[in-house]
Amino acid sequence: MGHGDGRGRVVSRPDADDTGTRILHVDMDAFYAAVEVLDDPTLRGLPLIIGAPDGRSVVSSASYEARRYGVRAAMPVSQALRLCPTARIVPPHFHRYQEVSRQVMAIFESFTPLVEPLSVDEAFLDVQGVRRLWGSPARIADLIRTRVLDEVGITCSVGVAATKHVAKMASTVAKPDGMLVVPAPATLDFLAPRPVRAMWGVGPKAAEALEARGIRTIRDVRESSREMLDRAVGPALSARLTQLALGEDPRAVDTERVEKSIGHEETFDQDILDRTFLRAELLRLADRVAARLRRADWETATVSIKIRFDDFRTVNRSQTLSEPTAVGQRIGEAAQGLFEQIDRRDPVRLVGVRAENLRPAGGAGLGLWDDDEDWRKVEGAVDEAVARFGSATISRARHIGRGDGRGAAQHPKAHGVN
Repeated sequence: MGHGDGRGRVVSRPDADDTGTRILHVDMDAFYAAVEVLDDPTLRGLPLIIGAPDGRSVVSSASYEARRYGVRAAMPVSQALRLCPTARIVPPHFHRYQEVSRQVMAIFESFTPLVEPLSVDEAFLDVQGVRRLWGSPARIADLIRTRVLDEVGITCSVGVAATKHVAKMASTVAKPDGMLVVPAPATLDFLAPRPVRAMWGVGPKAAEALEARGIRTIRDVRESSREMLDRAVGPALSARLTQLALGEDPRAVDTERVEKSIGHEETFDQDILDRTFLRAELLRLADRVAARLRRADWETATVSIKIRFDDFRTVNRSQTLSEPTAVGQRIGEAAQGLFEQIDRRDPVRLVGVRAENLRPAGGAGLGLWDDDEDWRKVEGAVDEAVARFGSATISRARHIGRGDGRGAAQHPKAHGVN
């Protein structure tokens, strides 16, 4: 695989053999940093860190120039600056990233209606049905790369393959600004030397369990007994990895894909010990999550929280609700209850609230009694006020004047698919 900084890049020619392919995985290159350079060309060629300038936040993204020093997303900015002291820190502009993302997705949809966005900067496309209109999958991939550069001004990398799994792996190998085509007959040869960590569904713990048994590549997965794989990662993941290692991936491009979760996080200017303050922050973040749910006409069935302590250890907790909701008070109360279950009383660096297991609003209907009726009315009135006057004018009374320790950095990935 590539190294995340452009080393080990492998690309194909535009006229590469694309026999048996139909799936494209298109991924913008260092998207946040690329948009910042687009808006300020003087940043081009510089090592850039997208994040809050106080050093206490985490890196949202980094340019390839910074990545070559070892800078990575989710790394503390202070650590990133130690690795790359000459880096320029640029605060994130999330509304601008969404705006550019819409331009890019519109280009994808001009080629095929079968587009599955994964996040603001990547998507799967099924181009099987538009070959007569645009040409072969490799030709379409090349056209997309050209149009994104010409019309938006940023670069992207594209993987072309017979399945989603292989297409995504190919786009990673091709980064930055490249295209890699894996014809169906070459799928097994392409997969064989790739690390197990690059496989869909293999997280750090699963990778460690596999590598501890000498299973380091996809070829090793194919050559390992099912019993060994079961012991390493459990029967369910074992079956999936066996299938993927053989180049089999039945997943289709899903144009109805919706956000899996909606969340907000807050990194504090100073570590916080005041649990009353932290509980209030969880409620404030829950209000923001709920407002986004209502705007999207969704409800959440599961609430989760993230608490990061001053030593960077992170605790996550989640709770399934008795009924789905988009009411901030209910989400906040669940988040506060989860917080009280955490035994550690150390200073807190970051808190986050996330709505998961989303479903269309009103799908479950209302019971004989609506316990949230009063809060629903209040929050509905707040939504109307925000629409008229802007969010900066509306807040719970308990949050007014509470600027101490808050507001160092909003988490950039308060978006959906994670």
